[in-house]
Amino acid sequence: GSLSLPPPSPTPPMLASRLLGATARRAVLAHSRPRYFSLAKDDAPTAEDLGALQNAFRADASAAQASFASSSCLTSGLRSTINIRDKFTISADEPKGLGGTDTAPNPVEILLGALGSCQEITYKAYGQAMGIPITRVAVDVTGHIDLRGFLGVSPDVRPGFHTIEGTVTIESTADDAQLEQLKAMVDSHCPVLDMLKVPTTLTLKRA
Repeated sequence: GSLSLPPPSPTPPMLASRLLGATARRAVLAHSRPRYFSLAKDDAPTAEDLGALQNAFRADASAAQASFASSSCLTSGLRSTINIRDKFTISADEPKGLGGTDTAPNPVEILLGALGSCQEITYKAYGQAMGIPITRVAVDVTGHIDLRGFLGVSPDVRPGFHTIEGTVTIESTADDAQLEQLKAMVDSHCPVLDMLKVPTTLTLKRA
């Protein structure tokens, strides 16, 4: 569902820079007036900020289109280095029991971390938008996998997780009804959760 938010103030340039790509940022900033975005207590976007983004995207759907990318390369053994935006580096490895050296999380653990952190970000954003104060949110996620699929032992076993389960811990002064409403909004708008639950068009080709 859509959110009912307070009348938006102009989108802060700093927020647009953080949340949008270059094309979208230009579209939003074309209609904004410069103002400072206070980081005194909490640098999360406010309900007004999010409302401004919503209105900008309603006015121009092309401004909402974004692409994210990563590149990775196997370095040695089963160790891989992931590079994102020429700014962030994430290492991946496998546990020793799977032939790795256990110097970093393995890819499926990184996936679980992506789900948990995406949930937390979405909780904070929608909490701000809905006027639900959140002082802390943490997510514990566990994935269950049958390694026979990965190692080709049985063609009837899928190589990925067959079950993922998690627990969200929220510290808030809101009551249970408000938090359940927030959970429903988060679970219907969390991008990583959506990608795991709904089939996504995916193509991998050999260069």
